[in-house]
Amino acid sequence: MIGRSKDQRDAEPAATRVPSATDPGVAGGKGRPTPSRKEAEAANKRPLVPTDRKAAAKDARTKARVQRDLEYKAMQTGDERHLPPRDRGPVRRYTRDHVDARWSLGEFFMPVAAAFLVLAAVGARINAAFFTIVTLALYVYVIAAFIDGYVLWRGLRKKLVAKFGVAAIPKGLAMYAALRAFQLRPTRLPKALVKHGQYPA
Repeated sequence: MIGRSKDQRDAEPAATRVPSATDPGVAGGKGRPTPSRKEAEAANKRPLVPTDRKAAAKDARTKARVQRDLEYKAMQTGDERHLPPRDRGPVRRYTRDHVDARWSLGEFFMPVAAAFLVLAAVGARINAAFFTIVTLALYVYVIAAFIDGYVLWRGLRKKLVAKFGVAAIPKGLAMYAALRAFQLRPTRLPKALVKHGQYPA
C-alpha cells in the first residue's frame, strides 16, 4: 500500500516473498544447478592416463620386445607382415633380390679396405714407394666400386620401371640398393633369399 511505512514493509513474513531466480538453491532443488547432459558425460569420463604407471611402462616394454622379436624373425625369413616399414613392399623386395643375385665390388669393400690399410701400414715402414702404390690401388678400387654401384642402379631402375612403373619407385631407393650392395652378403638384413645369378622375374 502507498501509505505503509518502510518498517511495515520490512516486517512482512519471509514466506510471502516470491523467490528470485537468482537465489541460491532454487534452480537445482538441492543447493546447486542441475548438471546438463554434456557435463554429466564429461564427469563420468575416466582419465586417459593410466593410474598405475609402472604397470603401463612394463606392458609397453613387453609389447616392444614382442615387436622386435617379430621383426628379427621377419628379417631372417622375409615375412612381409612383420618387416620394418623401410623394407616392406614388392618394390623393395624386388630391389633386394636383384642386388643379392648380383656379384658387386662393393660387397667386398670392408675386407678389401681393411687389407689395404694393413698393407699400407706395413709398407710405410718398408718402402715409401710401396705405400704409395697400395694407397693408389685402394683409391682405384673405391672408384671402381662406386662405378659398379652406379651400373647396378641403372640396370635395376630399368627393370623396376618396366615391372612396376615410374610412379612406384620411392625416393631413396637408389641409396637403399647401394647400401645393401656395399654390405657383405652374410651380414645383409633382411637376409638374402636368392642365390647369385638368381635374378627376380
